[in-house]
Order: sequence, then C-alpha cells, then structure tokens
Amino acid sequence: MKLLRRIVTFFFPPVSQWAILPRLLHWMTFLWLFIGLAVLFSASYVEGETMGDGFYYVKRQLAWIFIGLLGFNYVIHAPLKRILNVSHWFFLILIGLLFLIFVPGMGIKVNGAMRWLNLRIIAIQPSELIKPFLVLQSAKIFGRWHQISPGNRILWILIFILMLGGILLQPNLSMTALCGMSIWLVALAAAIPYLYLVPAALLGVGTAALSAMLRPYQMKRLMLYRNPWQDASGHGYQLVQSLIAIGSGGIWGKGFGLSQQKLFYLPIQYTDFIFAIFAEEFGFVGCLLLLLMLMVYATLALLVAFNARNPVFRLVAIGAMILMVGQSLLNIGVATGALPTTGLPFPLMSYGGNSMMTSLIIAGLLIRVARESSEAEIVPFQERKQERFV
Repeated sequence: MKLLRRIVTFFFPPVSQWAILPRLLHWMTFLWLFIGLAVLFSASYVEGETMGDGFYYVKRQLAWIFIGLLGFNYVIHAPLKRILNVSHWFFLILIGLLFLIFVPGMGIKVNGAMRWLNLRIIAIQPSELIKPFLVLQSAKIFGRWHQISPGNRILWILIFILMLGGILLQPNLSMTALCGMSIWLVALAAAIPYLYLVPAALLGVGTAALSAMLRPYQMKRLMLYRNPWQDASGHGYQLVQSLIAIGSGGIWGKGFGLSQQKLFYLPIQYTDFIFAIFAEEFGFVGCLLLLLMLMVYATLALLVAFNARNPVFRLVAIGAMILMVGQSLLNIGVATGALPTTGLPFPLMSYGGNSMMTSLIIAGLLIRVARESSEAEIVPFQERKQERFV
C-alpha cells in the first residue's frame, strides 16, 4: 500500500502548496494529455484493428506517456539551475546523434528520410529529443548574451547552425524551420540586437528556399498547398482528404468515434493529421474550444515569463510556450491548408513516443519556471536547501 501511494504521489504530486500559475499549468497539461489520448483512440482504432487490436496505438502511447511522466516529474521537482548546468552536455550529445544517423547501418530510412537512429534495442529520433535542450541552451546563451565573450557567442551560433544543418540533411525541412524559428524568437525575446537577428532571418529564409529548389517534392508542396485540387490524387491528396474531414465536421461535428475519413481515406490520420479527425468528430465548436485551450495555455506561459525575475528562466518559459503552442498552431495550419504540408506532430496529441516524451518534458520545464517564479509558493525545506547549493 505504501509503495502504491508513493507511485501515485510521484506521477500525481500534491499541488495544493503550489501557487496558482504552476497549479493551473499542471492540470492543463493533464487535460491536454487526456484530450490527446481520447482523440488518438478514435483516430487510430480502425488502423489498430488491422493489426488485431484496436487499442494497439493507444497501448503503445500509454507506455511512452509513462516514460515521459518520469522526465516530467523530475523536471518539475529539480531546481532549474541544476538542469541548466548540465543541459549543454545533453544538447551536444544529441547533435552528435543527429550526425550518427548518417553512419551506414545506424540510420533508419522512413518515407525517403533518414530521421531515426537504430540503437538495436530501440529507435530514437534525435531531432525530436533535442527540443527541450534547445529551449534550455538557447535561453542560457541569449539570457546571458552580454556576459558571454564574443568568441563564445560565435561558437554557440555555429553550434546552433550545425544542429539545424544536421536536421536539414535528413531531410526534415519542417523540423529545421521549427527549431530555427524557436531559436530566433528566443533571441528576439532576449532583446538581441537586430544586427544579428535580421541576417539570421534572411539566412534561414534563403536556406529554406534553396532546400525547396534542390528537392522537387518540397517545391511541389509549396506550390500546391494553396490549391491542392490541382493534383488531388497525387501530392495534394493528403491535404484534400484533410480538408474534406474538417469540412465534414460542420458546426457540431459527427460525434466522437464517428469520423469517416479515418477509414483509410486520410493517411497518417493518428499522427501529423490528427487535428483533421478531431475537427470532423467535434466540429467547429470543438475546434474553437481547442484553440481556446491553447490560448489559455499561452497566456499562462506568458504570465510565467513576465513573473520570472531571472532572464534565463524567462526565456525558458517563452521557449517552452513556442514549442508547445507554436507547434500546435503550425500543425493546425498544415491540416487546414493555411501552411504547406509538413510532418510536424501535434504536441501531447499525435501518436509518437519521442514527441510525447519531449512534449511532457517541455511542459515540465514551464511548470518548473512557474514554481520558482511564484513568491507565494511554499517550497519544502529540503528542496530549498538543494537549490541553495546548485
């Protein structure tokens, strides 16, 4: 009984002593997670039936959630300074793993892209796992920009470029763009001079344009996303089916579990295009409520950033918000045809172990900043003692 109580307390810690902001973010994270599981169950059940178990994807997702919650709970309880002190090592190791993918026998090619690293026991996606450490490292560098020597500034800019280059070579233009925009927006929030920001933005846009010109399928997606019916059975097929799903939802939706497009019309409906299934089943009203949830989450994250006195902590909160809310909006933009078709998952909703783990850790970082920035929070003596010696 004591062991069971400890396990439950670890995964669902008592938050009554927390201040209001971290408490709200904590429960909103679990609300988001619950909605994601419910939608995943509906979107993946038919596909799972082809494997003999309609719960196939949900069971696997629950296993990854369990692992992700281990990292989530560690982050919300560990002093942020301690995490920041070691973040650069994990960041550099994951950059190394990005390039290890290209070693013969180490990378796994899926749909023409080399994004997975074969570790024999398990396959991981370094470009996903690096995102929490990208938030931490960019916040640490730009939050202390004026305290860092010019040589170290150039070194870390080159390291960021190296990371983005490794992701782009896979190729993974959408993830490269997301990480690049995250770094740029964190730098903007840190009030880095425009002398650095403007050339960086131009370089990013130019690199994306060059990548599209060198890879015809990327250019095709860019040209077709405004009118996918020009090639409705080819490159525009996925977006056309997504738009059909969203339009079929109407005002109130068809009802939970009653999507038609998930019946093998819409490809990868439980990963990158899971929002289309949500829209079909819950309609315009459901989509508005989902956007409202994202808006509330973003507002709470900004309040956390405003309350943070430490500039590095403030940038961690902003970076976490960008990757949680910004990536969600990008996913919605792709599913609705407002943006070119890309392969970005919906945080805490799309199927995928690497994405689920990183999303939970990023959400945990935001909660940790909220806890340390809330003056009204009652911090246990032992934790206060640990923080003092970090």
